[in-house]
Amino acid sequence: MPLTLIGKPTMPRRSLAPVAAALFLASSPAMAAATLPLADLSCKQFTDYNKANMMIFLNWLDGFYSDKDAAPVIDFDRMGQNGKKLKDYCKANPDAPVSKAAEKVMGQ
Repeated sequence: MPLTLIGKPTMPRRSLAPVAAALFLASSPAMAAATLPLADLSCKQFTDYNKANMMIFLNWLDGFYSDKDAAPVIDFDRMGQNGKKLKDYCKANPDAPVSKAAEKVMGQ
């Protein structure tokens, strides 16, 4: 059975996207920037991220370290394993740049 709205929406749909984006970006000071230079991000900052931001970052890293000709598939098991390795490395080396940690853990 399709979902039917009763009455008019109180906010136009096109204005919801900027509101959602603003709320997401405001959820973490480091994520509030329009860009995130990985060379400046420490392992401590990475491990301090909330789970949602960490998953976005891990998903990006997974794509970055995938083969150029790899099938367009998200392997959640591999991403979880790599995420655990990266988190463990970062907890042991909080001052290390997360870019170096990712290269060591995921760039193999």
